[in-house]
Amino acid sequence: MLLKDIAAGENCIIEKLNLPFQMEQRLQALGMTRDTSISVLNRKGKGIMIVKLRGTRLALGYNMTKNINVRKAGELL
Repeated sequence: MLLKDIAAGENCIIEKLNLPFQMEQRLQALGMTRDTSISVLNRKGKGIMIVKLRGTRLALGYNMTKNINVRKAGELL
């Protein structure tokens, strides 16, 4: 499942980042790593969202959210 498909108010777990190297490194430096919990706070339009990651709010655009694989919190591998 992709991050862009998660509804506002839901929690999920990061599985994989499929982004260009520099963008992936930047998000990892901000704490977006594999098996990290992320909460979707707000959605704006097509795939644009505000998320809460390790106590910090981040705005992610459609080109990012469509390339981040997640699973819903509570789902088994």
